[in-house]
Amino acid sequence: MRRPLRIVLLGPPGSGKGTQAHIISELYGVPVITTGDILREAVAKATEYGRIADGYMSHGELVPDKIVNGVVGERLSKSDLENGFILDGFPRSTPQAEFLDSFLEEHGLKLDYVIHVTLDDEAIVKRLSNRRSCPNCGEVYHLVSKPPNKKGVCNKCGYELVLRDDDRPDVIRNRLVVYREKTQPLLDRYMEKGLIKEVPGDYQMDRLPEQLKKVLG
Repeated sequence: MRRPLRIVLLGPPGSGKGTQAHIISELYGVPVITTGDILREAVAKATEYGRIADGYMSHGELVPDKIVNGVVGERLSKSDLENGFILDGFPRSTPQAEFLDSFLEEHGLKLDYVIHVTLDDEAIVKRLSNRRSCPNCGEVYHLVSKPPNKKGVCNKCGYELVLRDDDRPDVIRNRLVVYREKTQPLLDRYMEKGLIKEVPGDYQMDRLPEQLKKVLG
């Protein structure tokens, strides 16, 4: 029987860490936990933390660390995580990292790896600025890897595709600056613990599973 595998995934927007999270999940049979998903689930189920989070989310405000920690703690306590988990999007701040450390210690658990997905800024800008979205049905395309059948038009509903503000080069570069300011203390923290494993975000898809197997042993 394979030992439990507990992983935190860190990486800038557009680095491909979400893709890597799902590949690891398929390879090792452990669930992916994304902060956005579990916040929406808590709101939908009207849990104690979910009701509080909804008050912030409905106004477009950031949910405070204390509430995010509570929602994550509820999710990590569920029985389907006995064989491990992959945290994608948590922690994002030092208070969140401190909560995770305390939670794991309290339950006699520990992190196995913190995978840091790396990719050059200009490669990220190029990758994200090639995305196009349908304002009607929400379908997302990529001009290089997933182009629409007809240039500029959604395959599903025929609406004209748009470049979202978040995918404009100047906005992307600003997001990367903010990300690194917030994430560097986490990288330093986990580097001191000897948990960091770096994985390039530009591996070809067919090579990525084998590369991740090598990284995770």
